[in-house]
Amino acid sequence: MSPSRRRLDQIDQRILMALQQDGRITNQALSEKVGLSPRPCLERVRRLEREGLIRRYQAVLDIRRLQSCITVLAQIAMERHGRESRQLFERRLANTPEVVECFEVSGAFDYVAKLICPDIDAYQELTQSWIDDSELGVVRVTSNIVLRPVRDMAPIPLFGQED
Repeated sequence: MSPSRRRLDQIDQRILMALQQDGRITNQALSEKVGLSPRPCLERVRRLEREGLIRRYQAVLDIRRLQSCITVLAQIAMERHGRESRQLFERRLANTPEVVECFEVSGAFDYVAKLICPDIDAYQELTQSWIDDSELGVVRVTSNIVLRPVRDMAPIPLFGQED
């Protein structure tokens, strides 16, 4: 069951785009940017938060300046595709700090995950632990080591939302 979608007017769209660019923007600056007075702007932001369109605010770190690590895109094939098997594996991923993003996908693989590990040995140990755990049912992990980001953490585009 998919969550209900609400159509957004141009002001809501401008608010969401501005907050994706700078989640720490002051309400005053945001209201000027979107062409609304401060109070109605704040009310709209709070409504967007309440409705779950804004899930959270977070800092985007430059991992390369912070620590030495590798980023890996892992394609994961599962042996079993039942709900229980998926839920078990997804809980494991959710409790693995190295997994920073994961998507269930169509095609030859069942999941694509983005992992950040201290080094290749740590990555291999982690993925081998998935394969070795027969309860998880991981058949194969195909890995692509990221050499450098070309476009990372871009704002989500909003398509044809106008009322």
